[in-house]
Amino acid sequence: MDDNVVFYQLSQKFVSSEIKIPEQSRQVIYYSLAIGHHVGVMDCFKQIIEIPRAEFEAWVADLPEGNGKRKLEGISKWGEIEINSTHAADLLMDINHSRRMNEIIFSKWLGILAACLEMMLNEPALYLMGRRT
Repeated sequence: MDDNVVFYQLSQKFVSSEIKIPEQSRQVIYYSLAIGHHVGVMDCFKQIIEIPRAEFEAWVADLPEGNGKRKLEGISKWGEIEINSTHAADLLMDINHSRRMNEIIFSKWLGILAACLEMMLNEPALYLMGRRT
């Protein structure tokens, strides 16, 4: 059994944000760059959180049924997930629910994860990878 769940965040943008690029063109550029990840380009990610697997799975088990829980269960089921802007709102809702239910135990890593998800809402090209180690 694996010991931890690690989340990595896209840590580098390849397109200058100083240049005014139309949104549709910017998304095409980012998508084409993201494809490189799937052929082995991992150096654009940085580790942001490492959580004991048992702690992570206990947290996920306590989440209400829904899209956020199903997404996170993929780490246990498949070993790795991608979290993008389409998942951010559902996951933030689950995190906020968890914080209200149990502030002390999970507050540090949940806070980091929540901050990353909030950034995704503002910049849809950002994404996270979660995986068992």
